[in-house]
Amino acid sequence: MLNLVRAYIRTVTAVNKFLFIIAAALMAIVVPVMMFEVVSRYVFHAPTVWGMELAVLLFGPYFLLGGPYVLHLGGHVNMDLFRSRMSPRTGRAVDIFNQLIILFFCAVLLYYAVPLAMQAMAYRETTFSAWNPPLWPYKLAVPASLLLLGLQSLAELALLCLDGQKEPA
Repeated sequence: MLNLVRAYIRTVTAVNKFLFIIAAALMAIVVPVMMFEVVSRYVFHAPTVWGMELAVLLFGPYFLLGGPYVLHLGGHVNMDLFRSRMSPRTGRAVDIFNQLIILFFCAVLLYYAVPLAMQAMAYRETTFSAWNPPLWPYKLAVPASLLLLGLQSLAELALLCLDGQKEPA
């Protein structure tokens, strides 16, 4: 059973690390698109109808899909000032409580995000702009990232309950 839990932890963390790398690669698209938009707008006085919107639409998945792996790395906001003054046992209890709060948060948001994403898919929702790209893939990123965050939080909770030691990133 212990090996199964450790395999779950490694698998979830590896998937989230892969998606983190993919999300970071989105910036290789966003930055040139933004540069093109700025040059088009201010140098040639001919803004695009798609540049800014594409950058905004790609930034959402970048932000959302990077979060689960950042949780594993311990990169989210933390109260280090208080945490560093706690005993290891108290700190571990606080970490366990935090993971339970994250799981609850993910469950509540998933409850509301899934129907909205499904509705956007069913109606083939678009942005209603001049460019008018489909919006549902971006709305689907919200529940997907919440699910991944919940799975990573469960993996972190399992780590804390097993031995309190983080596995290598």
